[in-house]
Amino acid sequence: MGARLELELRAARLVGRLSRAAGKGGGTTLPGKLLWKVDRSAVDALAARLPQGVVIVSATNGKTTTTAMAARILAPTRRLAWNNSGANLASGVTSSLLSSGDADLGLLEVDEFALPEVARRVRPRVVSLGNLFRDQLDRYGELEHVAERWREAISALPGSTTLVVNADDPLVADLADGRDGALRFGVDDPRLARPALQHAADSKYCVRCGSPYVYNAAYVGHLGDYRCDVCGHARPALDVAARAIELHGLEASSFDLVTPAGTRRVRLPLPGLYNVYNALAAASVSVALDTPLDEVVAGLAGFSAAFGRFERIAAGDRRILLLLIKNPAGANEAVRTLEEGGVPRTLVVALNDAIADGRDVSWIWDVDFEPLLERAERIVATGDRAAELALRFTYAGFPEDRLDVVPSLEEALDLGLELVPPGAELGVLPTYTAMLRLRAIAVERGLVKPYWEAQAP
Repeated sequence: MGARLELELRAARLVGRLSRAAGKGGGTTLPGKLLWKVDRSAVDALAARLPQGVVIVSATNGKTTTTAMAARILAPTRRLAWNNSGANLASGVTSSLLSSGDADLGLLEVDEFALPEVARRVRPRVVSLGNLFRDQLDRYGELEHVAERWREAISALPGSTTLVVNADDPLVADLADGRDGALRFGVDDPRLARPALQHAADSKYCVRCGSPYVYNAAYVGHLGDYRCDVCGHARPALDVAARAIELHGLEASSFDLVTPAGTRRVRLPLPGLYNVYNALAAASVSVALDTPLDEVVAGLAGFSAAFGRFERIAAGDRRILLLLIKNPAGANEAVRTLEEGGVPRTLVVALNDAIADGRDVSWIWDVDFEPLLERAERIVATGDRAAELALRFTYAGFPEDRLDVVPSLEEALDLGLELVPPGAELGVLPTYTAMLRLRAIAVERGLVKPYWEAQAP
């Protein structure tokens, strides 16, 4: 390590210590921002120090949960450099590598748009690509634009990098076409399929010829068992699969995990088919790292939700159920999970339009909120765009006398808790920055730990 690089690393670490001492969170990204601005090549050197290499996990939906699941599987036998705070841009990745200490494996959640630059620098051992859904069009553009960036990044990877892809996503699966050693995962249980492809589903058209796909089974959004009757393009064979899936309300799910090393029954302490997909991605990463199957199953069974994604928070004699919603696909799955597990009588739905959320909030009109509206007795619309939410619910026929519009997140949370009887649960569905603020309120009230401490390996 050169003298200049050593000086840069010391300065960045000092910034992190000062930030933590000043009470600025965990100093999560500030050291990385400094180092990234001063010398981007430092990331290359930091990654190269990890004897077992680096794993990258990216997706539109589920990358935080997938990475946390993989950490739960891998942490007992490996020392991880993991950006467990969810800081997944280049600065957050840099901070995690900077504070890696004696880690032997990097486990990095990476924003889908930042993936090409990060992959070029860290030369990953494994890259996991979970899905591409319509998300933040004002920032990222159409799915095909992101997919093309991913394709270019993958083509530049060395042959030694193992590519893990969700075979149920046509755009993502196609990225592994012709790549030796790729692992393809997916769901194989038509009993869990939706009756038809949802109207707001993405990637409905063949990536080869542009004809509409025919689905033997559509599971989550456009994820499923697809084929093109015109050119023959279809979902590839699965290397890792979930079969015999059982969804146990809001408490858990279980499935047969089928891998090249054998089959095991997994009980995952998270609800919803989308979390089965997250578990498949984490299991596939672990398989790519030659992790024994028993360790994979044990890690998944011992997992607890990544913050804000499906989190229960005790608030006195009541509970808060926090489910992140950030785009049509994710929101529809949150609705589906609540449908199957029981819709809380009172809901707080929070819509922000900060840069991290996406300025364009028109996606709420593509969310099938109606099953919630049919069952909820009271809804509190909150956040920067509370009025738009209220309009969406009103157009869907929800009675105005049961709808409260409270832009302040803290006041909306208080009202929601006031409306919930003792012993009951308040359902809270926030967009990303609203989730962070609501969780910060819970931290301020001593209900939970700060998020950078909540997912320590």
